[in-house]
Amino acid sequence: MKCNEIRELLPDLAAGLTPAAPEANDHLSSCAACSETLADFRKTMALLDEWQVPEPSPYFDTRLRARLREESEKKQTSWLSWVRRPALTGAMAALLLASGAGIFLMERGYVGPTPQPIQPGTAISDLQSLDRNHDLFADTDPDSADSLLDVLEIQETNP
Repeated sequence: MKCNEIRELLPDLAAGLTPAAPEANDHLSSCAACSETLADFRKTMALLDEWQVPEPSPYFDTRLRARLREESEKKQTSWLSWVRRPALTGAMAALLLASGAGIFLMERGYVGPTPQPIQPGTAISDLQSLDRNHDLFADTDPDSADSLLDVLEIQETNP
């Protein structure tokens, strides 16, 4: 057996819960570190067996219950205790509802700036037509670009 495998068995061996296998005994007799660790576990178990739990004072339970009752009454008398959680929950719900409605309206086009009509022949309309017809312009010859722009202007004025 290897040291890693023995380390898992050491607490049970020290407490006497499981008998040592022959392989474990062979390893413990040959490995000083593992046998020392087992001896330390056994010393710890012996100390724990000797330890006596202290007895609580005679009125410990009575005083504990009284203290718990006092603490629970303190929390209930605070004026914010009944307001905090519902107010926070309501605020979060209102925030989620408002943001959801805003997103819904923006997707539908109900909210936002109204687009201004763009007049043909301006720089903006030329850029927009270039964007719309990018594939067409990518395949054309630079020499024929002038006639192509004339065709696009005619198409935009006569939809």
